[in-house]
Amino acid sequence: MKTTVIITQLLLALLLMQACNGGGSSQETQSIMPGDCSLQPGDVVFRQGMSIESDLVMLAQGREGMYSHCGIVVDSAGVMMIVHAVPDEPDFDGDVNRVKMDLPERFYLTTRASRGEVMRCDSPSVAQAAAAQAMRYYKAHMLFNDDYDDADTTRLYCTQLVLRAYAAAGVDLPTGEARRYTLPGIFDVCCILPLQLHECGYFKSVRRFETNTAQFNDKNQ
Repeated sequence: MKTTVIITQLLLALLLMQACNGGGSSQETQSIMPGDCSLQPGDVVFRQGMSIESDLVMLAQGREGMYSHCGIVVDSAGVMMIVHAVPDEPDFDGDVNRVKMDLPERFYLTTRASRGEVMRCDSPSVAQAAAAQAMRYYKAHMLFNDDYDDADTTRLYCTQLVLRAYAAAGVDLPTGEARRYTLPGIFDVCCILPLQLHECGYFKSVRRFETNTAQFNDKNQ
């Protein structure tokens, strides 16, 4: 009974947070990504989201988790874009949860992100190959893997997309085994969340940024 009360209170708190984070249309034109942030194909980008789902991911990861979502940068006709598998961000009425391709500024809208980071691997050829595979996922209209089932080859969740894109480029990212994340009565999944990808050691951080701050953590790009 006590556990149920705590979970109910948690959900109410998350709903309140979501209501407070929601903003008017003026926020839609704002992005937390600095204008001089340079992206390259194959970069892995992270964000801490603003949705209830993002809050739950952060809760599941514990204090060490900094991000709730990730994607991969691709070159689309000379324009750097971000391919990512995401729920509840429809482009139009009736849009399904699927692999999407967004402008970086849209990926990092203040209504979608409070913190972000760009990470990069040392091999441009591997990065290019991984980006090309991510583009194939987007063009195939792959659905979002809402069961977080790593054995499912027909759908993808966010970290699964990045892992499989790099695996197709010949690199098995050292994230370790999938971990079980459980909140009683809410979810019980076994998957690889952004924390494991962020800490796998294969990528180096090239830029970090947050909402309403001019203190950016720049490194060699």
